[in-house]
Amino acid sequence: MSELRPVLTDPEVLEALAHPVRLDVLTYLMAEGPATASACARAVGDTPSNCSYHLRTMARHGLVEPVGSADRRQRPWRATITGFAVDDGVDPETAEGRAAAAVMSASLALEQRRLREYLGHRDRISPDWRSADLHSTYTLRVTPAQLRRLGEQLDTLIRPLIAAGTPAEPGVQTPVGGGTADPESEIVHLGLYAFPRTEAPWSHPEP
Repeated sequence: MSELRPVLTDPEVLEALAHPVRLDVLTYLMAEGPATASACARAVGDTPSNCSYHLRTMARHGLVEPVGSADRRQRPWRATITGFAVDDGVDPETAEGRAAAAVMSASLALEQRRLREYLGHRDRISPDWRSADLHSTYTLRVTPAQLRRLGEQLDTLIRPLIAAGTPAEPGVQTPVGGGTADPESEIVHLGLYAFPRTEAPWSHPEP
């Protein structure tokens, strides 16, 4: 699938995504390609019936769609996008602004859950991956323009590595930037956060 990363503005679509399990299922489909509700359930730690419900909800808003299968007992689903963004400049008092905030809140809840789950079984991860995983935080002093430029630079480095499953080859990880995934590669979750510490005493130093 070629890269398709829309900016979601419809409050109903945003509200449909404001759920950690739906976000997790959508992320799984975007990374792994077509999968059944049962496969999604195993991946996100939910039940097939719940995942089936969440898939149908997202399908009503065009975020996923069913895929034809030779086995009529199976009903694979695929993501129709490879990623998405929300408008960070929208008025928070509007329906879109409230829905966008709900999506960001659900996304944060999902991030925290993923990290807790990983740390809970990190001792069972191979030494190679343990030595490569990242648990770093930084305190920066930057202007808005510098922070925006940093985000653009990070995006330039990360985007060629984004995994997107292809409908023609379910389960095969194909980087959006092209090429074939290394057989030793795994889907890796990367989260970056950057926001001003406006409550900190050093945020607005005395002249």
